[in-house]
Amino acid sequence: MKKAGIAIIIIGLLFTIVTGFKFFTREKVMDIGSLKITTSEPHKVNWSPYLGVGIMVVGGVILLVGNKK
Repeated sequence: MKKAGIAIIIIGLLFTIVTGFKFFTREKVMDIGSLKITTSEPHKVNWSPYLGVGIMVVGGVILLVGNKK
């Protein structure tokens, strides 16, 4: 349980530091014979830094409860 608690705390720290990411998808707009027109559309995935803090708290609780055995 100790390793799992530490791993969850590290994941929570990463969620706190990195609050989102952006990725692009390509979409075909037009296809006329050998002429192909595509567009890149950006998509954002964001989350609150409080989510990372909450994950770290859960990891800390697991770390403390796991050591009481």
